[in-house]
Amino acid sequence: MQVKNIDCGISRRGLLLGFGATGLTAMSTACTSTTRERGPQLSYMPPSPEEYSQMYSAVSDDGYIIPAAPFERIGKQYLRQTVENPTGEGPGTVVVDTSRHFLYLVQKDGSALRYGVGLGRAGFEWSGRAVVQWKRKWPTWTPPAEMIARDPKLAKYSADNGGMKPGLDNPLGSRALYIFQDGVDTLYRLHGTPEWASIGKSVSSGCVRLLNQDVIDLYGRVPNRTPILVV
Repeated sequence: MQVKNIDCGISRRGLLLGFGATGLTAMSTACTSTTRERGPQLSYMPPSPEEYSQMYSAVSDDGYIIPAAPFERIGKQYLRQTVENPTGEGPGTVVVDTSRHFLYLVQKDGSALRYGVGLGRAGFEWSGRAVVQWKRKWPTWTPPAEMIARDPKLAKYSADNGGMKPGLDNPLGSRALYIFQDGVDTLYRLHGTPEWASIGKSVSSGCVRLLNQDVIDLYGRVPNRTPILVV
């Protein structure tokens, strides 16, 4: 299927480190964050620097070596952590808050996993409710005709030419989640990126980008037909 792409108890340690992400070898070491009672609600402690060092370490994945992400140079609020669910949505829902550059995955206990994201023009062009129709590991990137018209050098990656092969330089990164509404491709993507400096910012192109380590973690938690809300 040719899809048009836009450039676009249980401890917290297992939750944050993503044991469900297939092929994720360097992230298998556990890390811990704790919870404390504060009145009727829970207060979630973010992972420590040592834990983040493991979470964002280099990853061997399907024959590719993803470099470590320099998490110390990224705003702490944009690093993966468990927070109280602020979305009002039910468990299993993905919520993208484009105004704050956050992506939430709602959990069953009143919490949410929060990831920092980078946004491009395409990241603001669509909002609403939809589903993750399907997912791909190391996807092929096919720029749309409008993008090729703006930059003819991209014609070599057109659908007719088979798109850009997967790899570390591919704009979709290590994973892509394809968003459909009422059975129609929105051309909206959640995808990986090695461009760590774009997390928490709005850049010139692309949809919703996560650090490759984070999109691998998200990919392992989100099945097809997962509901998504973009606001």
